[in-house]
Amino acid sequence: MGRREEPAWASNTAGLVAARERGEFNRKFQTRLTVTRPMIDRLGLEKELHGHMGCVNCLEWNHDGSILASASDDLHVMLWDPFRYKELMNIATGHTGNIFSVKFLSPDVLATCAADGTVRARSIRSNSPLLECVCHCARVKRLATAPDNPHLLWSAGEDGLILQHDLRTNHSCNPDSANVLVNLLNHLGRYAEAKCVAVNPRRPYQLAVGANDFYVRLYDTRMIKLARLQVNAPASRQMWERQNMRCSRAGHGDPDNNIPRAAVHYFAPGHLSMEPNEHTFPKKATTYVAFSNDGNELLVNLGSEQVYLFDINSARRPVLVESFIIQHNHGNRAGESKQTPRNGTHGANGTSAAHHALPPPQHLPDRVRQLKERANDYVNKGNYSAAVEFYNEAIAACPDCAILYSNRAAALMRRGWSGDTYAAIKDCYKAIKLDSSHVKSHFRLAKGLMDLKRAREAHECLLYFKDKFPRHATSHAVFLLQKDINVALESMETTPDEAAAESEDSQPTSVLERQLRTAALDYSQRFLGHCNTTTDIKEASFLGPDANYIAAGSDDGSLFIWCRKSGNIIRCLRGDDSILNCIQLHPSMFLLATSGIETVVRLWSPRPEDGKEESRMIRDAGSAAQANQQRMRSDPFEAMLLNISFAGGADRDLHSPACRPT
Repeated sequence: MGRREEPAWASNTAGLVAARERGEFNRKFQTRLTVTRPMIDRLGLEKELHGHMGCVNCLEWNHDGSILASASDDLHVMLWDPFRYKELMNIATGHTGNIFSVKFLSPDVLATCAADGTVRARSIRSNSPLLECVCHCARVKRLATAPDNPHLLWSAGEDGLILQHDLRTNHSCNPDSANVLVNLLNHLGRYAEAKCVAVNPRRPYQLAVGANDFYVRLYDTRMIKLARLQVNAPASRQMWERQNMRCSRAGHGDPDNNIPRAAVHYFAPGHLSMEPNEHTFPKKATTYVAFSNDGNELLVNLGSEQVYLFDINSARRPVLVESFIIQHNHGNRAGESKQTPRNGTHGANGTSAAHHALPPPQHLPDRVRQLKERANDYVNKGNYSAAVEFYNEAIAACPDCAILYSNRAAALMRRGWSGDTYAAIKDCYKAIKLDSSHVKSHFRLAKGLMDLKRAREAHECLLYFKDKFPRHATSHAVFLLQKDINVALESMETTPDEAAAESEDSQPTSVLERQLRTAALDYSQRFLGHCNTTTDIKEASFLGPDANYIAAGSDDGSLFIWCRKSGNIIRCLRGDDSILNCIQLHPSMFLLATSGIETVVRLWSPRPEDGKEESRMIRDAGSAAQANQQRMRSDPFEAMLLNISFAGGADRDLHSPACRPT
């Protein structure tokens, strides 16, 4: 057997290149070589495309990547040749408000939506209109298309509607048009807004919808029947008047039960979905949703929060709902047999808590052990962010080591970024699942629950801890934690939660909505560092066919790229002098298009290995991430100062072009 035919040789880079030269170009080559870590390390600015006169709010590649479309506040769509950096066409769309989304339905058909509440489609060759829909009565924020179906188009509007448009039929904007796929007003109430929508590329009947809250809704459109607009609200009336008419029965559910319970699943970060009062500051909104190439994962950019990854096939309920420790304690109180060892109970997730089932000591590989030691050093120095990064890398290399999860939990609780305490609780559960006798994991779990103001769950965990580890039950740390828990429990018994009840009454939601929120499924990974508070069109993208990397823009103008496995930032570039919103990867090569508040479109690619440093690289990504977390937690006035760099002291242009007002 020749060397090039051996599996090991055929699977490495040189072998794949040789296969391509022999004409054997296939998906395997594309998967392995499109986006790799060395290429990301060399990523730099290739070209700036000038031509727009306003903020560039959306980008879209055509199917083969030969054309890049960009749309702007200047009401124009520009088509570019991305390889010759040449303007191919400048299209006056006819919109009268900022364009927020542009999509190719086919090589010749282009669709747009805008702040004027309209959805338009036109032929590129003839420049003739194919669709002009004014059924929405508020800004239309996103469009979605299905692969291999050039006729269907979905639009998400701030009137709470997801509309389905079929270019094969003549459309007339009147109450008899049955083009409403989802009406969020029916379930969320009169202030519901649809912010983004995406179609699963592998299962086009799955539609993901993001709204002005932190829940992502996944619909099975096969089970949904199209509905009419329900009220006689002609397009000639003012938008606010039409919207007010449509809100007449908001929050009371579908009148015709168009969306059955089994047709939709909700996804949300666990620490948010379990909060008793969901109307917290800062207000959350889902600004972008995207499916992975294999259709199994959903990437979500959450306003005033982080970027989250959800596994739509095997996502689970939040860990606090699945607490096997609480079930264990309740089982004992219900009269569990005393002959059965109390700590041999199996919980909801199949985890054994047996006293004697001690796992053998785990010997870490040298590299992982060094990462752990460096992380421990950073914890001792008080640099918890750096410690978390090293623990992330160690866990990515050795995902079955309990002590790594427990140590990372301690660092997360001390760092205290948004969602860190809940992530630490998830780590504690994972550590206990791997090693039920790990003392620190049990105690940190109880402490984390208390930090989340879950006093009852913390009390249950501490009871379990005292029972399982009697030697530690009388320690001073346990005494102090028990004291805090007792005070919180007494306060809960004497003070009714009137604020939460009032909030629920002021925003009525349908029975189905309340059921779906209660059953919301949790995230599998999160990515921290960017800031998403100022605009509601900020994207997040998978990079590469295998989705091994994640990218998103930020209010500080930075382009962040994360390793999907570890969650660590691996590249940070200055993508815009003000705010970076849009990031779109070329369909078949590592060519990244970005845009934001500036009037330019930027193209990024791996630069030559000539020893020159990329001028737009941000060297200290950790400090940028820290500043962004502070920015997201500050009040609106402070955030405004930080974003225009008075508070941050960054070297920015304070007179960058302003977006056209809507």
